[in-house]
Amino acid sequence: MTSDAGGPGVDEAGDVDRPVAHDQLAAANPDDGVEDPEVGDRGPERARHAGRRGGDEPEAPAVEVDVHGRAARVHHPARSVARAAEAVVHPLRCRGEDRSGRHSPDANGSWDTRECENLSDQGVDVGQDLISDPEAVAALERADALHTALTHIVLEGGDLAAIAKAVGDALGCGVVFTSTDGRERAAHLDEEQRAALAGADLLDPSGRLRVERIDPAGTAVGEGEAVVRRVVAAGVDLARLVALRPDGRIHSSDVHALERAAIVAALLVTRVEAITAVENKYRGDFLRDVFLDRAGEEDYVAEHAQAFGWHLDRPVMVVVAVLDPDAIAVLGPDPEDRRAWQDRFAHAWRQVSATVDDTIASVAFSREVVTLVPVDPDDPAGAHVAVDRIIAAVRGDRGGGRIAFSAGVSRVSHGLGELPEAFRQAQRAVEIGRRVHGGGSVTRFDQLGLHRLLALVPDSSELTSFAADVLGPLAEHTPEAADLRETLQVLLDTNFNVAEAARAQFFHYNTMRYRVGKLQRILGPVATDPHLRLDVAVALRALEIVG
Repeated sequence: MTSDAGGPGVDEAGDVDRPVAHDQLAAANPDDGVEDPEVGDRGPERARHAGRRGGDEPEAPAVEVDVHGRAARVHHPARSVARAAEAVVHPLRCRGEDRSGRHSPDANGSWDTRECENLSDQGVDVGQDLISDPEAVAALERADALHTALTHIVLEGGDLAAIAKAVGDALGCGVVFTSTDGRERAAHLDEEQRAALAGADLLDPSGRLRVERIDPAGTAVGEGEAVVRRVVAAGVDLARLVALRPDGRIHSSDVHALERAAIVAALLVTRVEAITAVENKYRGDFLRDVFLDRAGEEDYVAEHAQAFGWHLDRPVMVVVAVLDPDAIAVLGPDPEDRRAWQDRFAHAWRQVSATVDDTIASVAFSREVVTLVPVDPDDPAGAHVAVDRIIAAVRGDRGGGRIAFSAGVSRVSHGLGELPEAFRQAQRAVEIGRRVHGGGSVTRFDQLGLHRLLALVPDSSELTSFAADVLGPLAEHTPEAADLRETLQVLLDTNFNVAEAARAQFFHYNTMRYRVGKLQRILGPVATDPHLRLDVAVALRALEIVG
């Protein structure tokens, strides 16, 4: 049975489980022209006065509605109020002392649920009163301020530094955006916050943030906490967002705000990387033309390089860095992972080089990264120190998923005309260094010695044949042959001083004498014939190159 108001929302029992949207509008806004079932097809004049009671019409019931859109009280002057009613229970949580959601009718037979709050809809513990929790209210205010700031950043085309500052200011914490391996890209941190990270052993000596040690659920940093969130777009891992509050925990609402900031950062990083990819390809093509000596006149090359912010017309050393194939093969990446690693590797070299000199040219080719480190003519040794510092910073502690790499360093190039030869020297150095010293090596062209000449032999099978002719069974790939070759190299280094060689290999003197005799039976009088000794030394170097 429906009430006399004619609306479909509230029945005579005052059932709070039925919506009263229509009666709410009719009672609260009688003159707003809302269509009513009783109005129907009335003309405009009658529709305008449809919500008003005529002189002989009974008074319409007064409807009160709680915050859930349910009837709280219904007052009808024509209805008896002295009637029994059952207590009603709803699934919400209530303010005040009664948090059970159970309501008993008052003297008028109405249920007063106006003070209810559906806290569960707001992601808050159902036992917590959001309105009376100052921390929760403050967190919501911070999230709202951050939302406004991020909106402006997106519309104005801001960068990661702007997002970091907005997040830090809105949430009152330190913020760092890093690469996926923890290399800082933008930050809003003071010295105290950086010291807190260092005190928690979250910074390596090169300044890399050890993001792999920070738990998404929170990691203790002194008396405070740090959390990390991935910056992801279309399934591609782009960066990391780290927030630090050194004097307390990070509120759950602030964590939700950080996730929103990570989404905005993903949009920005995706846009920037798309632009950067095009720019880097153009720069790489230009520098490749310089190395192939087909970029044009030197004046044009220097002027064009300045448009990229580079200074090429000065003494430099060319450094070629290559990810070690063996390290990559162990991980077994797919083509997308391989490209992502190469891009991250190239970005690391650009970022670290810029901290030394922002006019350094650093570009990525298909499988190598080339960097031109400037040389002070008055301090050539300082250039080697700068190269070592850059390599150490790129390598870091090899945490965060970094892959081992090898590097080759050229001689000093004194002008644009010498750059092509310097590039070839660096390529040769990295290739020979990896063969001789293994992965993760840094080889300078000036230190190649005899290997430099042997590397010029175009046919590696010729080197293999020469080593087999000179060394005989010692050239075989067996553990016994490798052990004897090591002893032979020690004897050559000590000028066949048996006692010194025995000490170097921790052998007994008689054991070394026995090995010397065995080597001379295989090779001939290598201890006394200088020409044979030279051939043997060259053959050992040839084996190091061909592997």
